[in-house]
Amino acid sequence: MSNQHFDAIIIGAGQAGPPLAGRLTEAGMKVALIERKLFGGTCVNTGCMPTKTLVASAYAAHLARRSAEYGIAIDGPVGIDMKRVKARADAVSTNARTNVEKWLRGMDGLTVLEGHARFEGPDVVRVGESLLKAPRIFMNVGGRASVPKMPGVGTVDHLTNGSILELDTVPSHLIVVGGSYIGLEFAQMYRRFGAEVTIIEKGPRLIAREDEDVSECVREILADEGIMVRTSAECIDLGPHPDGVAVALILLATVTALILA
Repeated sequence: MSNQHFDAIIIGAGQAGPPLAGRLTEAGMKVALIERKLFGGTCVNTGCMPTKTLVASAYAAHLARRSAEYGIAIDGPVGIDMKRVKARADAVSTNARTNVEKWLRGMDGLTVLEGHARFEGPDVVRVGESLLKAPRIFMNVGGRASVPKMPGVGTVDHLTNGSILELDTVPSHLIVVGGSYIGLEFAQMYRRFGAEVTIIEKGPRLIAREDEDVSECVREILADEGIMVRTSAECIDLGPHPDGVAVALILLATVTALILA
């Protein structure tokens, strides 16, 4: 077992960790940075970069379908090669992750360790067989998807914002539970890839933090693209079905709906 002393320890190489390491080492400090899995954190691996790359591909397909409006003739329907779409998004993430790791490993005054960090005291962190000690320890551990405890959610296959990025086919029908920013982004994206899409929101309107007129405008944009929106949905219940997954819900207007995906 090795014991090492540092001026500062940073746990996590997400958005905040690497620039913090840069500032501390520039100030002459001896710093350790620990990463358990993927350098770059959420933004690089399961957030901004891969999703915006997918959005760009979806937008290209959307424009191609409207090409006649711009005087461009395309013979036949627009096809989607989802494997190539995914490969492009993966390449963007991989390049960014590699660059972050290369920058950190070449940083003077910084020791990079890979492994799971565990506190063994107020100023002591264990990584494997190594004990690291420092008067300053910064937590940059990121986040992960929290799956709500809806009835039946454990009986069906479901996607999170992370696992949906692993899809290399377009689902015939995608149901998005939750009408906030990330859910709407994936809803529009996959509709433009060619899937049928339904958004289910428990509240009375989408993106409830926005003004009502903004919410209504967004709903109209989505509806114009063929996305079904169900708001004021209560008692959302999921279960297996011969055709895939069944989502049952009760609208506040006492109408019961069954949606298959």
